[in-house]
Amino acid sequence: MKKKVYRVRTQYIFEGVFEVVAENKEDARQKVLQNCGLVMGGSIHSTLSDDEIN
Repeated sequence: MKKKVYRVRTQYIFEGVFEVVAENKEDARQKVLQNCGLVMGGSIHSTLSDDEIN
């Protein structure tokens, strides 16, 4: 039996908090946007040092 390709619409929404050491709130926001993320099937990660993030 020949297999077909099916497109399945999905949406993933995650909400959480990073505690970040920064000069101000905007600096903290930028650090999270640029250095933190999530890999599906993996784990939450950050490229910031342990001194900067909890």
